[in-house]
Amino acid sequence: MIDIDPNGTGLPGIEQLRTIVGAIMTVGLILSVLALIVSAIIWGFGANSSNPHLASRGKVGVLVSCGAAIICGASVTLINFFWNVGQSV
Repeated sequence: MIDIDPNGTGLPGIEQLRTIVGAIMTVGLILSVLALIVSAIIWGFGANSSNPHLASRGKVGVLVSCGAAIICGASVTLINFFWNVGQSV
């Protein structure tokens, strides 16, 4: 039987890679907040100017930015979940 687990110390630079990934997650969350603010403003302008196309684009932007924030925030949990599912196969 082969039993192999991830090795956090097997290669040089793993800790720096974790730092970089954490920084990228932070940037992704910040950009999601920015996109949410811009999309909400566009949605408001579209709704107040009777422009349904602009309002719908703003709504889509709000949904996409919220989805991006969910994926950024839950990425570690999702990967760990699927890792555990793969280990039980």
